[in-house]
Amino acid sequence: MEIAQRSSTTGLSARATANPAAGQAEAPLADAAAAIDQAAPSKAPAPLRRGLSNMDAPLQNDVSGAQQAIDFLEQSAAQLRALKSDIAAKLATRTMRDGQVEQRVRQFSETWRARTQASGGTLDAQLNYSNQPSTQRFTVRGMTLANLRNGARETLAISVGGGTAGLRSVHLAPSLSDAEIVSRFDQAMAPAGVRVSLNKDGELVFTAPESAWPAIRDSLAVQGSGIRFPAGQLNRIKADAEAPVVMPEGWGTGDLEAMRATLQQVTQALAHVEAALSKVRQELAAAAQRVQSELPEIEVAGMGQMAEVFANVAHEPGYSALVSLTSALVGINRDRVVSLLRLS
Repeated sequence: MEIAQRSSTTGLSARATANPAAGQAEAPLADAAAAIDQAAPSKAPAPLRRGLSNMDAPLQNDVSGAQQAIDFLEQSAAQLRALKSDIAAKLATRTMRDGQVEQRVRQFSETWRARTQASGGTLDAQLNYSNQPSTQRFTVRGMTLANLRNGARETLAISVGGGTAGLRSVHLAPSLSDAEIVSRFDQAMAPAGVRVSLNKDGELVFTAPESAWPAIRDSLAVQGSGIRFPAGQLNRIKADAEAPVVMPEGWGTGDLEAMRATLQQVTQALAHVEAALSKVRQELAAAAQRVQSELPEIEVAGMGQMAEVFANVAHEPGYSALVSLTSALVGINRDRVVSLLRLS
């Protein structure tokens, strides 16, 4: 014998057809049941609003970038202080094991070489802080106003980074002002990621992403028409990078005279690092103020009830509880927790 399964609504309809009076009596019950089903609240908990992810991404980058720079500068300052103390002790003929000063120099040299990665690209070779990728400034032989403003009309072809994609053209004329010359170079080089300005000595100063500097340095070439630069094929030209504010590769420890010079350079390097550290801390404080002003205000009233509901959901087995918990924890990781703790 087969028993056909029927829904409750089908059963009501069948009985109503067989017995009109019963159908009239049961119709209100069916309507009431449907109304109750519609009015019943959903058992699935509403997803909790994400808290930390409400902070906009640029602001998060400002905070994390400043903290990376501070970590690097604090580490550098500590190593420089230790090196300064060891050199001073060595010069005072105090007892010290052989090779300790040299080891300190190697340690800081390794730290300095890792500057770009350790600071998240926020510190350039001059220890200037920016939340944009670090840059490298350089000058080019012959690219001075004294050379560029004189002579007849000439079109310069400049190769940046090699290949036809990096080939730029600059049109020069004797009637151009100094500002117009700089502007033409800047407009021509900007698509290649290089900006141009002028220093106090009348030299064009080129600024490129630090990551692109090696390729630019090894491939920079120019072609003129024989007026300011040679004609014919592209000719390699020398680009001189702006000297970094700290150069540990030149620190010597071979004799007392070299150690005295190194002590002076270490003292100057420490002053630069501490000055940069002070500026970055100010940037972090400003970012912290923006965090406080932009984070949404949380009402205190009802927080106890919310915590109780959250605890009850956590104890309930099932997929709905898991969804609520994971939604509340989205975007929370160790870096964000550390970032917020440092703002307090």
